[in-house]
Amino acid sequence: MIADRLGASDDSVWITFDSPQSRSLLAGKDARFVPYIPPRGWRQALRAWVLAARTTRFMSFDAAVSTGAGLAFAVLPQMRVRRIPTYYIESVSRINGPSLTGRMISATRAASLRTQHSSWADARWRPFPPVLGQFVAHHREPPGVDAAGDDTRRPTVFVTLGTIHPYRFDALIDGLLASGLVDERTVWQIGETSRSDLPGMVNQYMSADDFTLACANADVVVTHAGVGTILALLDAGVFPVVVPRRSARREHVDDHQGQISTLVERLGVAAVTEANGDLASAILEASMKRVARSDDR
Repeated sequence: MIADRLGASDDSVWITFDSPQSRSLLAGKDARFVPYIPPRGWRQALRAWVLAARTTRFMSFDAAVSTGAGLAFAVLPQMRVRRIPTYYIESVSRINGPSLTGRMISATRAASLRTQHSSWADARWRPFPPVLGQFVAHHREPPGVDAAGDDTRRPTVFVTLGTIHPYRFDALIDGLLASGLVDERTVWQIGETSRSDLPGMVNQYMSADDFTLACANADVVVTHAGVGTILALLDAGVFPVVVPRRSARREHVDDHQGQISTLVERLGVAAVTEANGDLASAILEASMKRVARSDDR
């Protein structure tokens, strides 16, 4: 979405992690895949630095842009050394201030800085239009009675827990099982949270096409509060149930997913609850809403 706003050319080079989703999203583009960098993964970031330098050393660029995490610190400084204009756009999930990577990029002067939240913009962190600001929710008819006369008000659910290593999200799965609203029709994308007690179709990872199909076939999508997943859902017209991972349960390195949950709830584009909260009510609310781009409503 940001690349479109920047007018990036078709021959732009993408450096990212290798996954079924990234490969399908970047099909037909010049993509260079590097091993995954976990939170605070300095050794993996150094390896990504070497690989990025090796694959781009003889290429010229008009600019280098990144939206955060370890990969930004692995690539932007070396582009800066090559006198290529560099831009760091902080993740929209960082509502209260920059991430650790953002602070490091700022301290090393490795890039021109942008924030998607004007509340903490300043002389160095200049405002950038937030990617979440283009969506609006509206009501729709909830699941009703099908052609055979069967009561189908119980919504079909797609659950996506993201792909972040090495963090599990058992609390959300346990909450969904306790809600009684997941059944043999449920589709799961569980990432690192391997389980053997789930009804329905279980996938560890999914391609972008399979992810889109699962969204289209579900009445409700339940997701962790990963900003990439939320953006993909909103772009597909989904009003999701968003459940933040919590560091106290060792589900993430910090509580920034709580910040993104607060933001989407304030924007009115998701039903937000905790893993041990009222998931049934959130699923019912989500079944009666959809999302559209504000200029397409």
